Amino acid sequence: MKTDKSCDILPNYVGGKWIEPAGGNELDVINPATGEKLGIVRLSSKAEMDQAISVAKDAFRSWRDTPPVDRARYFFKLKELLEEDFENLSRILTMENGKTLAEARGSVRRGIENVEAACGMPSLMQGYTLEDVAVGIDCQAVRQPMGVFGCITPFNFPAMVPLWFFPTAVACGNTFVVKPSEQTPLSQRRMFELVDKAGFPPGVINLVNGDGEAAGAMISNPDIKGVSFVGSSAVAESVYKEASKYGKRVQALGGAKNFVVVMPDCELDSTVSNLIDSIYGCAGERCLAASVVLAVGDIYDRFKAKLHEAAKKIKIGNGLDESVNMGPVISEAHKARVVSYIEKGVAEGADLLLDGRDAEVTDCLGGFFVGPTLFDNVKPDMTIAREEIFGPVASIIKVKDIAEALDIIHGNEYGNATSIYTSSGKHVRRFTHEVGISMIGVNIGVAAPMAFFMFGGTNKSFFGDLKAYGRDGIEFYTDKRVIISRWF
Repeated sequence: MKTDKSCDILPNYVGGKWIEPAGGNELDVINPATGEKLGIVRLSSKAEMDQAISVAKDAFRSWRDTPPVDRARYFFKLKELLEEDFENLSRILTMENGKTLAEARGSVRRGIENVEAACGMPSLMQGYTLEDVAVGIDCQAVRQPMGVFGCITPFNFPAMVPLWFFPTAVACGNTFVVKPSEQTPLSQRRMFELVDKAGFPPGVINLVNGDGEAAGAMISNPDIKGVSFVGSSAVAESVYKEASKYGKRVQALGGAKNFVVVMPDCELDSTVSNLIDSIYGCAGERCLAASVVLAVGDIYDRFKAKLHEAAKKIKIGNGLDESVNMGPVISEAHKARVVSYIEKGVAEGADLLLDGRDAEVTDCLGGFFVGPTLFDNVKPDMTIAREEIFGPVASIIKVKDIAEALDIIHGNEYGNATSIYTSSGKHVRRFTHEVGISMIGVNIGVAAPMAFFMFGGTNKSFFGDLKAYGRDGIEFYTDKRVIISRWF
């Protein structure tokens, strides 16, 4: 693992060069498992973001004119480099975010799959034609790149989420600026070292470290054609409104409160085993985490007992230890936020079956650990059942039938993901037809679409029209032209 530069000031990558940001505030990058300082982020100014966008704009014309097959070859090379660096990148991700190595490897793999999909862009962005739409007149539809795009990405999947966006955008012929989370910028630095090694022309893909000032500069800059965002719903809505005001395309992925329905005819042991990872994987810091389990009818008591026993066996600690099942949350401030939700659950009358507030790892005393937490006798109107906690906290609600479960799901303001566990095709058909949530799992706890589909929620979980990656990603990053031709 490459750590020789780990406590340097993290540079930006603009125009094919590493550039140390000028003055400005600095933030320490902290390993959440140990409290160790890993690096320093100097927050870039509006002027520095504007300069990166200007460089990307200058690079657009020649990149746009590069044949799609040639553009794709850069991504074949990037994929090769990512595969070679897979373990190193996964370990960097674990150190900066706290994930277990297994979780880090999984997210890096999902990111690489988006690079693989971009390699097929010469076929994926093809248009269509029709001869003789009228006598002697032909019609042709083509997709064309638009210019400079950018993304503002979150702390929880710092290696994967940028790969949702820039491979598709750049393979389509656009140029790009990435603004990573200031809390977890190390994996992006490593990734851009690989981008540089892959030989992309200067200015095609750029990296600017920063906080809200840099993000705001991206949103308001007139040369940015569109913005992709992942984060909380409140910020996603703000990004959508602000960027739309400037006439930009926007895909803003927000928060979630994901409900899982467990039917009496489910395969119980497999369901519990699957849900443990869905609930507590990544310490609950993912928008696809199962937050509330709706246990239907007489499965309730048996399910609750098995889930409780399984949760108690989860080993927490430093994610670099392969025997650990769950790492820390991202920061001391976020730990306090998660703990405050646990306290709200107790205050509002839910039964605390498993309390993670006093979790301690003896060899990681500087870490930000919250243990697996489980509430019972939760009511749908309780805070812990309505709001996104983004931590390892789950609630169980007993419902009488699938109709009541659907009513509870429909009553929540979010709409990111949901799942049902059952052996009945009848229940699956009704659930998938009526639930109205964008990403639906059937006997799958984390309904994460592959790179050739699309990712995104509905209601307050998503602001925009076209979702991330897949066909929607190609639509988002291109404009369609119709050419009507007659030759005399």
